[in-house]
Amino acid sequence: MAQNENGSADVVPTTAPTGAVVGTAVVPADTFENPGLPPHRPRIVDLDPKKKQRAARFVVALFWVSVAGSIAAVFAYMFFPIESGNVEDVRNNTLFVGLAIALSLLAIGIAAVHWGKAVMDDKEGVDYRHPVRGTEETRARALEVFKEANEESGFSRRTLIRGGLIASLVAFPLPAIALFRGLAPMDVDPNDLLKHTMWKKGLRLTQDPTGNPIKASDVTIGSAYQIIPEGLVDLPEHEMLDEKAKAAVLLVRLKPEDLTWSSEERKSWSYDGIVAYSKICTHVGCPVALYEQQTHNLLCPCHQSQFDIANECAVIFGPAARPLPQLPITVDSEGYLVAMSDFTEPVGPSFWERSTS
Repeated sequence: MAQNENGSADVVPTTAPTGAVVGTAVVPADTFENPGLPPHRPRIVDLDPKKKQRAARFVVALFWVSVAGSIAAVFAYMFFPIESGNVEDVRNNTLFVGLAIALSLLAIGIAAVHWGKAVMDDKEGVDYRHPVRGTEETRARALEVFKEANEESGFSRRTLIRGGLIASLVAFPLPAIALFRGLAPMDVDPNDLLKHTMWKKGLRLTQDPTGNPIKASDVTIGSAYQIIPEGLVDLPEHEMLDEKAKAAVLLVRLKPEDLTWSSEERKSWSYDGIVAYSKICTHVGCPVALYEQQTHNLLCPCHQSQFDIANECAVIFGPAARPLPQLPITVDSEGYLVAMSDFTEPVGPSFWERSTS
């Protein structure tokens, strides 16, 4: 390094012994030799055969514990049936089946790790890097193998066999569809269960969880209420939870001039700035209940989808693909808020029967 007329330093390139400019050489000239692997340290089980045998027995015992856990899960499923629909039965079934399966998986995991650490041979090895691409001879031979297999099998030549193979593979999953269909209730169409909720014309909007009806005069501008259908709290617990999962509604009141509508029909679904939308997110069904008063936005806490209440709950951010379904509402002769009908589209996440209009 030297100084120029201004006193600042100039960098003067120097050369390495190989002739390359310093800092540009890929391989330094003073590379050190490979020191090799450190001396092998035998494990306790390598020094004492009895301890190694004990470790092997421990691994075997863990595998049999896993077998016991799997069998216990089957018996737990049988001894704690859920056909009654009682919440306590479902809770017990989930608890004991889950514990048994967890024991089975945990035992397998511990056994596999202990097998590798204490029973398998303990040797150090080195895998040297090699080119990923095969040689031209290997690549050419691979193509020859594919061509020979095609000629010998007649896959390209025998179109009927090829078509039959494809058809059989397509049809193979169909029995599974029939089997899984049996898991749905047999006395009702599962499509109807997903398309319809407890809401109907004239049914009052009530507060969650008290079930008290709510008047339009009680809803102030900027307020938000968690709403359930009238009579929901009187249902059996398991039935109440099923219906609430579909019929839960968020009620909000805005200034009428802040609301925008795509049609006069949608405008008639609200009452004096009061609107009601499904609480079930159209992404994966999480409850949408975080309301921001100033921006009129609803936030889903699961995956941060945001909906604009002032604009028919249109999606403004996040993975949700469609607006929240709106519940048409009005007031009855006593001033209580009531539903004009059920939702006009299925609530919650998308499914195969949902209209795209």
